[in-house]
Amino acid sequence: MSRRGVSAHIGDTPEPTLRPGHVIVEVKACGICGTDLHIQAGEYLVNPPVIMGHEFSGVIAEAAPDVTEWQVGQRVVSLVYFSTCGVCELCRSGQWNLCPQRKSVGSGANGAFARYVLAPACNPRLLPDNVDFIAGAVVEPLACCTHGLLERATVRPGDLVVVLGPGAIGLLTAQIAVAQGAHVVLIGTAADTDRMELSRRLGTHDTVAVENDSPKALVDRLTRGVGADVVCECSGAGAAARLGFELVRRRGQFLQLGLFGKRVELDYDQAVFKEVDILTSFASTSASWRHAIRLLEQGKVQTRPLVTDVLPLDEWAAGFERARNRQGVKIILIPA
Repeated sequence: MSRRGVSAHIGDTPEPTLRPGHVIVEVKACGICGTDLHIQAGEYLVNPPVIMGHEFSGVIAEAAPDVTEWQVGQRVVSLVYFSTCGVCELCRSGQWNLCPQRKSVGSGANGAFARYVLAPACNPRLLPDNVDFIAGAVVEPLACCTHGLLERATVRPGDLVVVLGPGAIGLLTAQIAVAQGAHVVLIGTAADTDRMELSRRLGTHDTVAVENDSPKALVDRLTRGVGADVVCECSGAGAAARLGFELVRRRGQFLQLGLFGKRVELDYDQAVFKEVDILTSFASTSASWRHAIRLLEQGKVQTRPLVTDVLPLDEWAAGFERARNRQGVKIILIPA
């Protein structure tokens, strides 16, 4: 595994070979994730040469003879863990996301920026009939958010939840918090006007651009000076995390969902003096996928409105550039 920046390009590769216990999925849509940008920048462990892409939807194209639970043509999304050791304490307890030997699709094994992708038969999940392939490609990041907000943190009806960063992760986290009955404040910058307007349409109660208004003043007004019950840092920006430490209440929860990609400086004394529960969340679990799909199927969370660009796979470079420059929200690539 390496953290060196990769030289990304498009080219022809052999189609994956079916093996026992696996299926081949024909990819219908695959999202560009912040992790893909971190991989290209050398900020995330990767096993080159490798096909990137892990946020995908598609149909079962082929199943190994020993796989009986899947039929050709079924519409699916998929967990991203290609292999784990299977014997460590974490694997035995279902926490495959934390296995030290884990290899994931798109970084440790070939991913879904391709027409076909090989996946262990235990990974796919049925895509609900009311969710199209484009929206389905956003289930994976949604599952990361449900893992953080519903499994790592605790959100109760009536809580004040502050979400820092109106990217895809922030917009999904805000919707989950609203579905839990929380009052949600989304904080961004003046450049995030369109994203914050979208978030309000999806149920967020208040939005703040830090250049224009004081997030602290708003949170103090909403809580009579107590502070936010839960702060979710979704941007991976040190300044946002520092603001989160300021906004969270005494004995509140601070959840780190975004990846910084570098070292950041935080005033931990501020958190210690308030006895803040500092939580982190990485990737997803089988349970968080179940939560994500149910929320989507029931219409309590919407992923399709987050998709601002749908591009053919051969325009991947333009898609990566738009994602890097924060143009649009979620960018989807479609194999030819």
